Amino acid sequence: MELQQMRYVVAVAETNSFTRAAQRCLVVQSALSHQVARLERELGARLFDRTSRRVRLTPAGEAFLPAARQCLDAAERAAAEVAAAIGEVRGRLAIGVIPTVAAVDLPVVLRDFHQRHPNVRIGLRVGSSEAMVEQIREGGLDVALLGLPATVRPQGVQSFEFARDPLVAVVAPEHPLAASENVDLTRLAAERFVDFPSGSAGRAQSDQAFAAAGLDREVAFEIPTADLMVQLVQQQLGIAMLASTYVPRFTGVTTIPVTDAPARIEYVAWSRTTRTPAATAFLTALGIPAERLAG
Repeated sequence: MELQQMRYVVAVAETNSFTRAAQRCLVVQSALSHQVARLERELGARLFDRTSRRVRLTPAGEAFLPAARQCLDAAERAAAEVAAAIGEVRGRLAIGVIPTVAAVDLPVVLRDFHQRHPNVRIGLRVGSSEAMVEQIREGGLDVALLGLPATVRPQGVQSFEFARDPLVAVVAPEHPLAASENVDLTRLAAERFVDFPSGSAGRAQSDQAFAAAGLDREVAFEIPTADLMVQLVQQQLGIAMLASTYVPRFTGVTTIPVTDAPARIEYVAWSRTTRTPAATAFLTALGIPAERLAG
């Protein structure tokens, strides 16, 4: 069984097409089909059901695919480790990021990192902090930039705290609170809110603060992105609470300090056990102290 055969199987499974898989792998379709068929003969089982209309995995193919991906990942990690031993950082780097990251100027960091390590292939994913921590534990992400309530720390991963950022009230310029020098949670509890979905880390920051103060509030709109939240605030459909360092990128809203505001903590997180040379180089580029990366 050859690594190239496994690459072909993974490509066919991900594209549902021998033609598209051959294009991805930069080979002629006949060569790819021949190698897949050869592997099927070696295994004694068909990996794909082929018709004129579609290609799909058989049960045997479903069983084979995860192991094939693991083998390919292991081979790539081995090659990356050898390259690192002679001073070259290469391989893949999967980075997760929350939509409201503010502690890191990610485009600038990526520019500098790419200039220093041009042979690293980078994939960016945007998601929730909770989901990205799980993806790090499962090996789907190498590094993630998170935002969590002050009462929560990333579990099951290594992490480093970048910044603590109080939330501020975000209102339309026409809102009665817009002229206020500051407000407190008691005053805000009387307002209608636009907020992140219930159960998310972004929502928990505000929910926990109001609950700790013994206050109820109305969340009229649950919105997955801060950009859309701000647009609803601009239309005076409600007010929002967002990290103070993130809000300045928006126009057409007014921000008000909250005297008893909850804080958001931004972390960078990475795997306890499977940190690649590319991940180490990226963490170094983020300014993580060497002692935190040792071991």
